[in-house]
Amino acid sequence: MTSPVLGSLILYTSKIDEMAAFYRDHFGYVRHDVPGDRIVEMQPGDTGPALLLHKAAKGQRQGQSTVKLVFAVADVAAFCDDRSARGLTFGPLHQADGYVFANTKDPSGNSVSVSGRFANG
Repeated sequence: MTSPVLGSLILYTSKIDEMAAFYRDHFGYVRHDVPGDRIVEMQPGDTGPALLLHKAAKGQRQGQSTVKLVFAVADVAAFCDDRSARGLTFGPLHQADGYVFANTKDPSGNSVSVSGRFANG
């Protein structure tokens, strides 16, 4: 029996349009809206799980640190420089055991990281 594969991740947000633009502009996701569906589906440009943007309930807290979205990039410094020119600021580069990563937040306050850890397979 094969192991299940992560197909999507639901992000609860009160900022659907800002979130869709963020993941489109900085990570290459494509927005898909289905009339009557409460979820906005963001499909990755190449591979990876879909991000499902769901309207947050009034009492639901957003941007908790229990989840971090990590995007694999081959050159973290170059990616951060490129995104900085587009208005997305990352924190400092961190050197880990054989790879580099940097952190930022999306419009709903969710933790987002770019990492060289899995960029080469």
